[in-house]
Amino acid sequence: MYKIIKRIIDILAALSALIILSPVYIFVAFKVAKNLGKPVLFSQKRPGLNGQIFTMKKFRSMRDAQDKNGNILPDQERLTPFGIKLRNSSLDELPGLLSVLKGDMSLVGPRPLLIEYLPLYSEVQAKRHDVKPGITGWAQVNGRNAISWQEKFELDVWYVENQSLWLDIKIIYLTIKKVFSQADINAEGEATMSKFTGQS
Repeated sequence: MYKIIKRIIDILAALSALIILSPVYIFVAFKVAKNLGKPVLFSQKRPGLNGQIFTMKKFRSMRDAQDKNGNILPDQERLTPFGIKLRNSSLDELPGLLSVLKGDMSLVGPRPLLIEYLPLYSEVQAKRHDVKPGITGWAQVNGRNAISWQEKFELDVWYVENQSLWLDIKIIYLTIKKVFSQADINAEGEATMSKFTGQS
């Protein structure tokens, strides 16, 4: 019953947000195109429920800058002041609502990470894929990118094992508070979060 109710809430909330925030969506798309060029959306394959691959979309927040050999520059060098503001506001996540409507994601769940991390997870860490990934999650409201990978996975697995509608509502409420306080955006010394190496 929980999964059915959660899916109904996901659809209604995502659809309502897309309609209400459509002017913001258009404005952000315009600003991204003006500051970073086209395409305005960043698309990347990510693992979802049971490790199934889907395409996640976000508003671009980094330049496609390369070195003289054609290699993509580090995130710190590609992230512009505009991109930093976009990430701090979490407006770059708005296109993720389309993935919620499609059913690839939920409003609440472990954040979808890189495909390359799949073979690096321990059996316990892999439990994060027992549920749909989310726009926000328990790890995001308890440190986001400012905590270690080990803490992040522990929080993700705790959510999987304790999920409920009440917990989802609490996470959404705490997420709104985090967005306004713009807390825990980056790991210390990193543009976002350091890469997971499987050593946590």
